[in-house]
Amino acid sequence: MWHVRAEIAPAILLVVDFGGWYRLDSKSSGGGGNSSSDLIQHTQVSLLKDVIIPYSHLLPRLHLSENKNRDTLLYFKGAKHRHRGGLVREKLWDLLVDKPGVIMEEGFPNATGREQSIKGMRSSEFCLNPAGDTPTSCRLFDAIQSLCIPVIVSDNIELPFEGMVDYSEFSVFVAVSDALKPNWLVSHLRSFSREQKDKFRRKMAEAQPIFQYENGHYGGIGPIPEDGAVNHIWRKVHQKLPLIKEAIVREKRRPPGVSIPRRCHCT
Repeated sequence: MWHVRAEIAPAILLVVDFGGWYRLDSKSSGGGGNSSSDLIQHTQVSLLKDVIIPYSHLLPRLHLSENKNRDTLLYFKGAKHRHRGGLVREKLWDLLVDKPGVIMEEGFPNATGREQSIKGMRSSEFCLNPAGDTPTSCRLFDAIQSLCIPVIVSDNIELPFEGMVDYSEFSVFVAVSDALKPNWLVSHLRSFSREQKDKFRRKMAEAQPIFQYENGHYGGIGPIPEDGAVNHIWRKVHQKLPLIKEAIVREKRRPPGVSIPRRCHCT
């Protein structure tokens, strides 16, 4: 995709994240992957033009009626070591790993770790969602499907369907600077009352279908749910069209020799 990024830039891109600004592979010039030719220009992918979509969740949906007692305060399962913005993860790990009521596990919810992840998320009040190599991951959507209140520690995160979904109704957003204060995060999470946590979980249950791509039919053949991810993506695309048209008109009326900051790579 890298060699055609200029050609596809005018399209409305469906992206799960805006975090991958640099090409990271061994063939990059100089090996560092941050030369000007490797940089994705901010106008080539932008909140004005493009649509952020949810990662596909890996864990099954837990309905509110199936929710049981949660004995763990905070749960995290994933890789300890990450790059760029994900360096905060290693610091959080060291701060939290020995705290009572906190479970920090290395691994992924794949074939071997899936059951462990299901058990961990469904038995925990809060699920930690720190930045990784990119600001977000499928872990957030696994937490939502598990009714585990997301604790989002990622200052630069952009989320799917904002304006349609109010994440603050079922998530806890924490600044990286606060999360890295010794004992601060655990104390903050313990301050939430049972009523507050129950309200978060009710709102999360209402939002669960929005992040589901499946239609419940064998092989995916059949009508798509009205309130599912696919229809929300199309609604978001529809919302973008007037903004894109405005940006195109704005660019066309620019007099020769006049510099006007480009809002997006829309043409």
